Amino acid sequence: MFTVLDRISWPGHPDKPNEDICGVSGDWAWVIDTSIFPGTAPVMHKKSDAAWLAGFADERLSNLAPHAEDGVALLRHVMEEARTAYRAVAPAERHEDFVAWPLGAMTLVRRKGSRLDAWTFGDTTAYVRQPDGTVLVLGDAPGLRDAEAAMAAELMRQSGSRPTAILDEPVFLAWLGERRERQRKSGVPAALLSLNPAAVGGLRYETAPCESGTVILLASDGFSALVDLYRAMDAEALMEAALASGLEPLVKLAREIEAERDPDGTLYPRFKASDDTTAILLRV
Repeated sequence: MFTVLDRISWPGHPDKPNEDICGVSGDWAWVIDTSIFPGTAPVMHKKSDAAWLAGFADERLSNLAPHAEDGVALLRHVMEEARTAYRAVAPAERHEDFVAWPLGAMTLVRRKGSRLDAWTFGDTTAYVRQPDGTVLVLGDAPGLRDAEAAMAAELMRQSGSRPTAILDEPVFLAWLGERRERQRKSGVPAALLSLNPAAVGGLRYETAPCESGTVILLASDGFSALVDLYRAMDAEALMEAALASGLEPLVKLAREIEAERDPDGTLYPRFKASDDTTAILLRV
C-alpha cells in the first residue's frame, strides 16, 4: 500500500482548465498530463476534452486498479472505455480523426512485493528514492524536454516572441499545422493515453526496487521542469525538498522562475509561460 505524503495540482494559467491529474488506489498510483491540438472544439467538456480525458482516466483507474494484475491490460481497458464514451457523444466525423482527440502523457506505477513496476507514456516522470537515499528517475522526460526546448527556442527566435504569446504567432501555428498534417497522413496515432487502445504497445516499462520506506514522486512535466529544464536542483535535491517541506514550495519556486527570473523564455525556452504542474508524493 502507498501512503500519500502530499499532492498538488496547479493550473498553468488561472483562466484555463487544469489538464493534469494524479491519483492513488491501493498498490497503484498515477499522474496524467493531457493535451489537445489548439483550436479543437470540445465535445466532452465545456472547455477542454483534454481535461475530460484526464478526469475520466483518473476515475476509471481509481475503480479498476485495485483488481488489476497488469498495467498494460489496465490501460487498454481504460482507453477502450474512453473511446466508447467519446463516440457516444462526438459527431461521427470525429470518431476516427485522431488528430482531434485528446491525448495524454502519463506514468502508472504498481508496487508488487519488493518491486515497483512503472509504465510510461510521454514526458511524465517517476522519481524513486530508495531507503539509502539513492534516487532513480524513470521515464523519457529528459530527452523529450531537450527536443521541445530546442524547438521552442527556434520558433521564438524566428517570431521574436516569448512564452506568453508564442502560441498565437503565425510561425508557431504554421509549424503546428504541418505537424498535424504529417501525423494525419501517417495514419498512425501517437503512442499516448488516448482513444486508441492499441497505443499501449508503445508504453515504456521499467522496474525499480521498492522495499518498505521507499518514497515515490510522480510528476507532470510542469513539475519536473525544476530538474530537467530550469536545472534548479537535481533529482536527489528535489526529493529531499519534497520530504522536508512538501510540494507547494517547489511549485512556487517553478512559478517564481517562470514569472520573475525568465518571463521571456531566453534562459529556459518553452511554449507556455507556466504549464499545469502536478505531483503526488508517496511512501511505501
